[in-house]
Amino acid sequence: MPELIETMRGRHSTRVAFDPDTPIDGDDLRHILEAARWAPTAHNMQNFEVVVVDDAARREQIAQIRSGVSTVFVRENFAQLSFSEDELRHKKTGLLATMFPSSWLNPDPDPAAIADPEHAFLGTAIGSAPMLLVVVYDSTRRAPDSEGDILGIMSLGCVMENMWLMAGSLGIGLQILSAMSGQHVEKELQRVLEIPPAMKVAFGARLGYPRLPPRPYLRVRRDIGDFVHRNSFAAPFEA
Repeated sequence: MPELIETMRGRHSTRVAFDPDTPIDGDDLRHILEAARWAPTAHNMQNFEVVVVDDAARREQIAQIRSGVSTVFVRENFAQLSFSEDELRHKKTGLLATMFPSSWLNPDPDPAAIADPEHAFLGTAIGSAPMLLVVVYDSTRRAPDSEGDILGIMSLGCVMENMWLMAGSLGIGLQILSAMSGQHVEKELQRVLEIPPAMKVAFGARLGYPRLPPRPYLRVRRDIGDFVHRNSFAAPFEA
């Protein structure tokens, strides 16, 4: 049990460069896919498919897809930021502003300012990753009587978490690429990867062996007493 919680605590988004000359070991990949296979899903529907992209030509095509960032994302992301480590420790949620480009640090962003060519294409995010995983699901199916398929969405989150924890335990860096589910990017991914129209992109991830140790940054979580209640929402939890 202590080993499991340490794996959970150590899980992080790997934003450093990967070694492009070191492919993901075949056995390691099978372990990650086996973890996805055993993820809990609503009604055991297993409504997901995984596209493994390790072909250099396909990755280059994906790298050329324009992604960009919306003013809505920048505005709502700004609301979650802290501008000092002390502020972040106090809030216990969100991220440090120093993790984002200066053009994103504006509650009323200028569309021209955030249209940074450096972040306009997926290639910036994909970088040297020797492998991508694209997780898709059938949009024509849903968990029984699940409005908005919330249970199906939770299931996809379980798939993500299982793969992420397994990758971390194997020393493999993983970064979730939420931009892959954007409408324009999704359409291009369907074309490049020959994904049927009914299959929606849930998320993508870049995988690789980090060239350097991850850059340290402050990671915070709420205390158990901040979010757990006993017998009544009005009653605080005391261990």
